[in-house]
Amino acid sequence: MAGRRLERGMDLDQSQLCCSVCLDLLKEPVTIPCGHNYCKSCIVGCWEQEVQRGKYSCPQCREEFSQRPVLRRNNMLAEVVKKLKRTSTQQASPPAAVTCAGPSDVACDFCSGTKPNKATMSCLNCLASYCPTHLRPHYSVPVLKKHQLVSATVPLQEKMCTKHNKLMEVFCQTDKTCICYLCIIDEHKGHSTVSAAAERAEEQKQLTVSQKKVQQREKERKKELNKLIQALKEYKSCCGTAVRTSDKLFDGLIASIKKKRTLVKQLMKNQEKTAVAKAEELQLKLEDEISKLRRRDSELEQLSHVDDNIHFIQTFRSLSASCESPDLPPDPVVRPQHSFEAVTGCVSDLWGHVEKLLTDTWPRISVTASAVDVVMPPVPKTREEFLRYCCRLTLDVNSAYIYLSLSQDNRRATSSSNKNYYGSHSDRFTGIQQVLCREGLSGRCYWEVIWSGCTCSVAVSYKDISRSSTDSEFGNNKKSWSLDCSQQGYSFRHNMRSKTVSGPQSSKIGVYLDYRAGTLSFYSISDTMTLLHKENTTFTQPLYPGLGMKDVLSWSSSGSYAELIKLL
Repeated sequence: MAGRRLERGMDLDQSQLCCSVCLDLLKEPVTIPCGHNYCKSCIVGCWEQEVQRGKYSCPQCREEFSQRPVLRRNNMLAEVVKKLKRTSTQQASPPAAVTCAGPSDVACDFCSGTKPNKATMSCLNCLASYCPTHLRPHYSVPVLKKHQLVSATVPLQEKMCTKHNKLMEVFCQTDKTCICYLCIIDEHKGHSTVSAAAERAEEQKQLTVSQKKVQQREKERKKELNKLIQALKEYKSCCGTAVRTSDKLFDGLIASIKKKRTLVKQLMKNQEKTAVAKAEELQLKLEDEISKLRRRDSELEQLSHVDDNIHFIQTFRSLSASCESPDLPPDPVVRPQHSFEAVTGCVSDLWGHVEKLLTDTWPRISVTASAVDVVMPPVPKTREEFLRYCCRLTLDVNSAYIYLSLSQDNRRATSSSNKNYYGSHSDRFTGIQQVLCREGLSGRCYWEVIWSGCTCSVAVSYKDISRSSTDSEFGNNKKSWSLDCSQQGYSFRHNMRSKTVSGPQSSKIGVYLDYRAGTLSFYSISDTMTLLHKENTTFTQPLYPGLGMKDVLSWSSSGSYAELIKLL
């Protein structure tokens, strides 16, 4: 009975009876002064390599002996090993746990058979990859302990120069590629080169910067997502309230406007459906991009701990590329400035103006409802971004004052002392030196005007602005907005109210209209763009750009002009 327990105990401890040099069961076991046991032939072989050094050490604990110890056979241990071999049906397995190499793993170069073990480390001196079992000599044999080991993440062949079959340990900064030392005296002769370790150290800094950018972008996108979810919630609530309010107002109207009530309700529902669908699509994109950024952050984090310089360099290039979606706006989502309350206000007006529903109020309802949205595009910040919205404009000769001369391409209006016989037309301004464009704008549009001479008005106006009365001048009525430019400075006018505007003097003015957002912005353009004035309102009709001249008589000669710059 005791013998069986001893045998079972030896089965459990047989890994301790393996030589740490050959990884096999001890053969002719000997014990050295530090207490560790080895095969006699194995320890003799190790000490033979240390003869020149004059000192001998234990391959396991590294304890050194000034004189070569005398080796004596460990009889007790030899007997235990002998009994173990006799009672065991299989030879003891190595202590290290190993797994078979999969399709994506690096296989051990020393494993025999059809299913080699997975390699965990590669030796850059031996140019071979090892599983834990065959790697043990590199930790115990003094000569092998000096070899450089790296994680076996990719096959060593991918780190070899295809021309010289040497390990690539150099980075060519001229050609941005990894090379071997023989390449330096060959096709890369005279190029700027550094060691792979030096290049990795430099790119490690870039990795840290890239990782911080990814983390910051992820944080910003999360904030955008939270704002979007809140805006969407409020939008849905606002739309529901607007629909219910509109229903109550329409219930009191006579049968002649029931059809329009249905159209208004359908308009808001369609707008809600479109806006919500667009917002939810952006929500999914944001969530997807956050996931991508999180994965990229994880990949960069893992790469930062890789000790294989070549693998680091080769992998970092793919991971340093941006993973952000080009379809997403670069700036945070802007909450809409308008709500469906404006629509319900318009519907309330219908209560007292039923007869004007088809001709006056209905178009206003339609435009206002269409302007309510959840997601608004980011506001341009640079001139290049503004130019994405540039539009082609031409002056309408039928609206030009008779003392304004238009250029052949209908882009420049020049003050003239001679009367131009344009012919009679109901759209022509009388008594006011100004002209409208042919094109009506109702989206995002940008244009530029260059002026010279007298005071110039850079304006936008509704089509139905008065053409003959004294209040038809741009800025002197509710239907036009004007920036007046002169040598003395700028002023903004609307509905007969004037406001002095400060800013750098320039002969070039940029105008940006965001119709749905209800913003009209004027910029002074020189080397940079400077915002002069931004007007926030609700536009109810398409806007027509216009140009005007004032204070012409104070100049000694005519010839003052304003011109629409050709941007397309």
